[in-house]
Amino acid sequence: MGSRKKQMADAIKEDKKQVAFAKLNNCPTSPRKMRLVADLVRGEQVEKALNILKFSQKEASNRLEKLLLSAIANWQAKNEDASIEDAELIVKEIRVDGGSMLKRLRPAPQGRAHRIRKRSNHVTIVVGANNNTQA
Repeated sequence: MGSRKKQMADAIKEDKKQVAFAKLNNCPTSPRKMRLVADLVRGEQVEKALNILKFSQKEASNRLEKLLLSAIANWQAKNEDASIEDAELIVKEIRVDGGSMLKRLRPAPQGRAHRIRKRSNHVTIVVGANNNTQA
């Protein structure tokens, strides 16, 4: 029983070594605008995703590009012996959650006030080796 648990623990450790993630908290862009860009790269190869983000017109793509580069660097730090080209890294998961909101008041006609909600978001990118998914 003990050896089986050890094997399972080793397998989980190997799976964790195959993936790396990066987080961006309180990014001052609305989650809806960020999700439009995130949907473009979800499930893509890392090289293709970087090209998509580099040539995208959206402002959010610059932030996502830096975040993806950070996730790749994190994967490289975990797997020093492996090369990125051989691993065929893919964007396994990209999640955009709503962050804190700055609430402001803007003057409106007849002495009223309208609330302005300046939204922010949290982005999490998980990259992993593609050779795992083919098995």
